Amino acid sequence: MQELQTLEPAPLDMAPLLLCAYELGDSINQSALVAEYLYWKDVVEKDTEVLRLKAAFAKAKELFAECERFGRFHPDYNAAKDAVKKVEAEMSEVESIRRYKETEAELDALLYDVSLMIAESVSETIKVPSNDPLPKGGSCGSGGSCSCGSGGCG
Repeated sequence: MQELQTLEPAPLDMAPLLLCAYELGDSINQSALVAEYLYWKDVVEKDTEVLRLKAAFAKAKELFAECERFGRFHPDYNAAKDAVKKVEAEMSEVESIRRYKETEAELDALLYDVSLMIAESVSETIKVPSNDPLPKGGSCGSGGSCSCGSGGCG
């Protein structure tokens, strides 16, 4: 009787894969989107109005955190919460912050799409992490198909 031999896959040479990954990273880094993101990031970091608002936000958050320790029954809870919301609203009106957040979201979406494309070329069930709290397609947090086997992911 002839023995069955199990064939093991050849070891994967990571060098070409790493080279392609670095080239892909370089291509993304040289894109107009990354240039725009870096521009607005720099503007935000140097904007005196942004720095003032960041300090006010940190102070408001600290006060709110102190009130939150005691819950909504703390006498200053609502005022502290309103102060945080007020500074957040002021920050959303600053163009440099708004543009920075927009380009950051676009870049995040691009990186997610690239990751998803790579993952799905290997398998439809591979999960791809996302910063989006509400994943695309309403599935299990990966934006891809759900592989939990129950048809729902409760």
